[in-house]
Amino acid sequence: MKYLTLSFSLALSMPLMADTTTSESTDQELDTLVVTGRALSHYKEDTTDIGTRTDTDIDKTPQSVQVFTSTLIEDQAAHQVTDLYRSISGVSQDNVSTVTFRGFHQDEQLYDGMRGNPYKGFFTIPQLTNVEEVQAIKGPAGALYGAGEPGGVINYVSKKPTYDSENFIKLGTGNKGYRSAQLSSSGPVNEDASQRYRISLYKDESGSYRNNVDQENQNIDLGYAWDINDDSTLTVQYTNIDQTLYGARLRGIPTDDEGNFLADDSWNANEPGDHQTLNAETFQAKLEQYLNDTVSWDLGLRYYKGEETQQYHESRGLTDTDSDGVDDAVNRQYRDQLRSNEGISLASNFVFDLGNHTLLVGTDYTRNTYDYLYYRSNDPDALSLLNPVYDADVSSYTLSLNQDNQTVSQQLGVLVQDQWAVTNRLDLVAGGRFNQFEEEFTDYRNRSNDANYSDHGIDKRIGATYEWSDNIKPYASFSTGYQPQSASDQQASSGGPFDPEESQQMEAGVRTYWLNNRLNVNFALYHIVRENVLQEDPDDSDKMIAIGKVRSQGAEIDLLADITDRWVANVSYAYNDTIIKEDNDDGIQFAAGDSRRFSNSPLHQLGVWTRYDLPALSSSVSVGAEYVSQQYNRDHQKVKPYTVYDATWQTRIDDWTLQATIKNLTDEIYATSGFNRNIGSNLGERRRIYLSAQYDF
Repeated sequence: MKYLTLSFSLALSMPLMADTTTSESTDQELDTLVVTGRALSHYKEDTTDIGTRTDTDIDKTPQSVQVFTSTLIEDQAAHQVTDLYRSISGVSQDNVSTVTFRGFHQDEQLYDGMRGNPYKGFFTIPQLTNVEEVQAIKGPAGALYGAGEPGGVINYVSKKPTYDSENFIKLGTGNKGYRSAQLSSSGPVNEDASQRYRISLYKDESGSYRNNVDQENQNIDLGYAWDINDDSTLTVQYTNIDQTLYGARLRGIPTDDEGNFLADDSWNANEPGDHQTLNAETFQAKLEQYLNDTVSWDLGLRYYKGEETQQYHESRGLTDTDSDGVDDAVNRQYRDQLRSNEGISLASNFVFDLGNHTLLVGTDYTRNTYDYLYYRSNDPDALSLLNPVYDADVSSYTLSLNQDNQTVSQQLGVLVQDQWAVTNRLDLVAGGRFNQFEEEFTDYRNRSNDANYSDHGIDKRIGATYEWSDNIKPYASFSTGYQPQSASDQQASSGGPFDPEESQQMEAGVRTYWLNNRLNVNFALYHIVRENVLQEDPDDSDKMIAIGKVRSQGAEIDLLADITDRWVANVSYAYNDTIIKEDNDDGIQFAAGDSRRFSNSPLHQLGVWTRYDLPALSSSVSVGAEYVSQQYNRDHQKVKPYTVYDATWQTRIDDWTLQATIKNLTDEIYATSGFNRNIGSNLGERRRIYLSAQYDF
């Protein structure tokens, strides 16, 4: 942590000092040392495994990849993954826990390269307390990770036990009742550090500018690593997660067709006693071993279990309570839901270093059991938009059983990939993966709805990178994606059964380095076609409908720059045009213009983060901005564009690191995304102030 305030360096070529006491040394030609500035040394990773499942230079990965280091996460005071969206080109917020990735909705994440998301649910959001690095691969990743959405996938790299002692206590406070505390300790267990540990305890609580809203997060993270010998390492980790959202603050506010809110931003459809609670835990183990000089392998296991309780009032449409022709309230529905999610993932990779070829043979298997129990009631009174009165008596509601089912799914994948260094400049990557998917759906209300579903598919990728020069490194690739329709969606759909989703992407880009490696600019062009798409039926949120073919194409620019030896910048811009090309449901009507745009897929997105170091004060100041252009919700109501600004001051005093962060500096009232006409648009946070003090010991 100590480098956060003071670490900056000149991006210059500097001669190494030579011993001048001998004539031999004076005749010797001096080497040069290239000192990289802060942006490229602390914000940029040169290698990653997200794009190939092997440690590979990013410049030799034929697909757009971004990596966000712990330094960038801490500099931006990112508490949860939504705080990083500005820095991931092509990513914006969809609905609550999901994102829009190159125009497509994505709710699946990887953890250390494996499936097993403990935050699997509509409202819960991954926290970054124990995350070392966030990785993103753009476009279909089916040839690497199996079934998934074609926009891309995010991988969270967890913090591991360290060889050196790293201990700190961090306390935080802020407006709206924000309080946080964290104790973290990591280091060697024995003298040679062959055994290491990590303990992290974290807790926070916060209020909100919206009615009836509070939030609590608690996280316990434990880790142990053992170097069995010089060639083998075993790492085990355990995480316990408690997250409670009182008042369901993540639901939206109804809007008109132009995106104007119909109520004050403090309005909330939920009563004071409404809540959503997640209790989850994960256990993870990974064995890594070098068998000889040319062969290495790893075996990973991840067990996860979570239970999410939701009791809340849902907006179900506008109503005119005084018959004056103006809608002045919303009808509500009360929902009592229990979602249980348990599963296990296994993954293994054999890597053969065969000179000019790096051959990967991998396999992974995931089994997941998902139980869903859902009661609801239409008894709640309408809630006024202008003068809401929260006095509902939940105990008087008559609840009826809406869902009681279980889904057991299994996914198996086998993949082969070859990375071929054809010449010193040209590298080719080719891979294929066979996917087998099976799912059993049991409806305990009506066993005649029970269904078994199985499918298989093959994903492939081929790509090339070329080192045109030290400064210019273009690449190109073709990749495919595969996503089977779930048995539950098949049963609950209008017009099924449906074929699995299939997608393909063509991408070309170039990575460039300028000004003595002080400026890194990456540019990507892509074209994605996705077929057999299902989406929630606007007329019935419990059903799915087919909308046919969706096409996404666009361009992304990512820039990292050391403007001066003290001033750095991180800029990401994305242009994305995602439209519905074919509609398989005659019930969906489209107007003229761009009304066929896919929901929550902004045409333009810009994120900026810049930092200036003040060494005389042992401090730094940072400013960030995010712009998202106009979007549409699922009922094609507009979601207005927005721009928000953040600012951070950080200073170092002996073993203390002090930080002050203001998010949404101008106190903008805005919507991050839209859901539908009934629920409205999801609000972004109003101005939040976070103060923290960290003591390293």
